[in-house]
Amino acid sequence: MGTVEATTETVFDGETRVRWLGPESMALVLSKDEFLAIDEFDDRYRYELIHGVVVVSPYPGPGERGPNGVLEHWLWSYHEASPQLSKLDGTLSEQAIDTGACIRRADRVIWAGLGRQPVPMKDVPSIVIEFVSNTNRDRRRDYDDKRAEYASIGVQEYWVIDRFRRTMTVCRGNQVAHIVKQDEIYETALLPGFRLPLSDLLEIADRWSVGGP
Repeated sequence: MGTVEATTETVFDGETRVRWLGPESMALVLSKDEFLAIDEFDDRYRYELIHGVVVVSPYPGPGERGPNGVLEHWLWSYHEASPQLSKLDGTLSEQAIDTGACIRRADRVIWAGLGRQPVPMKDVPSIVIEFVSNTNRDRRRDYDDKRAEYASIGVQEYWVIDRFRRTMTVCRGNQVAHIVKQDEIYETALLPGFRLPLSDLLEIADRWSVGGP
């Protein structure tokens, strides 16, 4: 949805309810139900609810969106090539995740092993993936805050893909299980037969990052 003017709507008890989010919504205090009910927003930004407070961030740049799109292609190609082996049920980008105290927005989520169509916001993703931005705040959020929150709701693996450090950090529970180096290929039991060549993904990120963040 494109940019719209900020509006509210009156409900039956005389109170007003926010129905639009934009950059000026930063630090707005909302309940989880209020936040999830909003369906009009400035789509140049992404929105999270962190302990009842709206956090507005720039939309991911091409250095994140490029490899994210290719990763989706790899996942579905794997599924189509090996339907009997694949455990992939679905994958989405820019997916909201309810972690209890927060509504996070993940770069990509993967559901595996359900044997059916996942229900977003109800079925906990098997794997959550973040492509790291190069600011201290974003790095702390992706490496520490989100890791603890995703572990608390039962996410089985959390991948932090870092084109700046040239690594992918794999967390299981609230612990770092493995750091994949640039020249390594990652495989997980959650997706039997799927191979992620990190160098190829980083090369795609590099190409998209030329001339911009």
